[in-house]
Amino acid sequence: MPWHAALALDYRQESGTTVVRHTHTGPLRVLQSLYPDGPTVCHNVLVHPPGGLVGGDTLEIKVDVAELAHGLITTPGATRFYRSEGDTALQSTHIALKPDARLEWLPLEAILYSGCLAENRLIMNLAPGAELMGWDVTALGLPNASQPFMQGHFRQHIEVPGVWLERGALDATDTRLLDGPTGLAGHRCMASLFFIAGSPLERNRLQAALDAARAVIANHALAPTAGATSPNPQVIIVRVLAPIVEPAMELLRAVRAAWRNQLWGLVSDNPRIWAM
Repeated sequence: MPWHAALALDYRQESGTTVVRHTHTGPLRVLQSLYPDGPTVCHNVLVHPPGGLVGGDTLEIKVDVAELAHGLITTPGATRFYRSEGDTALQSTHIALKPDARLEWLPLEAILYSGCLAENRLIMNLAPGAELMGWDVTALGLPNASQPFMQGHFRQHIEVPGVWLERGALDATDTRLLDGPTGLAGHRCMASLFFIAGSPLERNRLQAALDAARAVIANHALAPTAGATSPNPQVIIVRVLAPIVEPAMELLRAVRAAWRNQLWGLVSDNPRIWAM
């Protein structure tokens, strides 16, 4: 029987402290709030006890961040899309930021097991003055465990309405896309880190963020398959291809640390859960 789980998070600032209120149905929830950055930034770990999705399962996540609040959301491990008997497994996330709100959306990677039918949707709405830093990391199979992505289909939808839209479809049998020189060129991890603003970024600030990302990339082993671009004044993106997840995530974490310090003046320590 398919699982349907939903979680709604509401971040607000109260007396100088960002707090979160949440409601859930099914096996999806957040752990206790943590404040390693001080009271203004509320860290939460999103937990899905079943550990993965099979055909027909649905995860719905809704995040609202009120004015001046700052939330950080991550996960304790990968999201796993397992083999399907015919139905699609869906993870759908809707994020809304009010003026001058901030959010860090940092779930760990999604792993596509051979035979999965999976879809991942991420829609983000930002009011003027709001800013969001997030990433999306997808792994095709488990190469180190000799479990390649041989069958299955994956659809991706990432959108900031009216500002940025990315849609893609990937079939495990499409060798031209997976192995061709103009596709993934044999890599099995594709990842993006994005910084999104609700208003156009000042040109000097945007260029400084691009320069910082490119400096990190230039000193990393994945430099030949990574790059930083700005498709419009409200979006900055770092993209990377890698054979496996770990080096891609290492690069994204390094750029995130540089951006967090430069753009927000915050210390760049990683959430403790990532080290467990």
